[in-house]
Amino acid sequence: MNLRGTPPSSTRILDANAWRPGQDAESELIARRVRVLGPSYRLFYRQPLEIVRGHGTRLWDAEGREYLDVYNNVASVGHTHPHVVEAIARQAAVLTTHTRYLDRGIVAYAERLLALLPDPIDRAVFTCSGSEANDLAVRVARAATGQRGVIVTEEAYHGNTALVTGMSPSLGVGVGPEVVTVPAPDPMAAPHRSFAAGVRAGIERLAAQGLRPAALLLDSILSSDGVHPALDLAEAVAAVRAAGGVVIADEVQPGFGRTGSAMWGFARHDVVPEIVTLGKPMGNGMPIAAVLAQAAVLEPFSAGEPYFNTFGGTQVSIAAADAVLDVLEREGLQAHAAAVGRELRALLDELAVVHRSIADVRGDGLFIGLQLREDDGSPGTALAADVINLLRQRGVLTSVCGAHGDTLKLRPPLPFSRADAARLADELDGVLGDLEA
Repeated sequence: MNLRGTPPSSTRILDANAWRPGQDAESELIARRVRVLGPSYRLFYRQPLEIVRGHGTRLWDAEGREYLDVYNNVASVGHTHPHVVEAIARQAAVLTTHTRYLDRGIVAYAERLLALLPDPIDRAVFTCSGSEANDLAVRVARAATGQRGVIVTEEAYHGNTALVTGMSPSLGVGVGPEVVTVPAPDPMAAPHRSFAAGVRAGIERLAAQGLRPAALLLDSILSSDGVHPALDLAEAVAAVRAAGGVVIADEVQPGFGRTGSAMWGFARHDVVPEIVTLGKPMGNGMPIAAVLAQAAVLEPFSAGEPYFNTFGGTQVSIAAADAVLDVLEREGLQAHAAAVGRELRALLDELAVVHRSIADVRGDGLFIGLQLREDDGSPGTALAADVINLLRQRGVLTSVCGAHGDTLKLRPPLPFSRADAARLADELDGVLGDLEA
């Protein structure tokens, strides 16, 4: 049975699972969107969805069809969680204004948040987005070290400001002149590729340009590179510090208990970064993010220039973020992610025995990469695109990642249940069975 579609024209992060003009008949809404929003915006899937409602791990489209969400980490504690919704509404009815007035809420939340981090990390600066947080973190690192170079992975995504776009090679626009990229481990290669060796080589490439590293900017599960939970990260960190640099742990995706085995992705590797960045999952989708840092690292930047963000930590966003911590604690979502994640990986491992197209299953907690391959062993780029679009037809939503766009990125809201995991496995079994027939 030939169900294969047209391979994507690009495997970069915004294009790997994107609708393209002419791919299907354009709806009236798509035509209006393109006309007023322009061509830079992307839509998911060959047949885009109009999502109008969400709750927990479910989304509903304009026709009332229900979908299982296996992708949206931004709604970290579940879509429209009632405790978070109530906290937002209550605060919005009282006050939301800029951050240059004294406010007890932001101070109390910062204290609560920092208490969840290792002791050396004792300062918080709030922003509106992970992009802003990573932009600020790099500026802080450069001020602290007096050095300019930045090391990122080959498929990293760290945001869309001018500065961090140049540190986000997955966007396909290249990297900045003071940035070097290093490869992710390749589980399909022999011998196994050392991440730390790549970082050491990156330091040498910077030196050849007359640069020293200000920072290793890293999402510790390498989510855009294909989800790689096993890294010799401590060795890589030691190399960066020996060269005078610091570590920026981008926790926008692996943070807040998602990996199950630890509250923070970096904690899985027994390292303590100088700087940690957080993004919108901390507010369940509200525009709030943060830079958390060691005081001594933040001080040179603070002494050199003031930082002000009008809505970075405004009252409504802080209320949402505080409510998210309530839910994480009350519902035990880190332990839940660990338990359900183990069961989901076991189900996927069983499918890998049956389906020749599954090359690898890897991850931790509710952050799993399912790598696909063609019959000849080559990357399953077109196959992955077909799988996610056929899953969408079956009411399951996810996307892809990795250098070849051959890895399904399974990253659902944290309340994802055992029944949800079983449904995903059943639908994936059916899709792969059809495609392999």
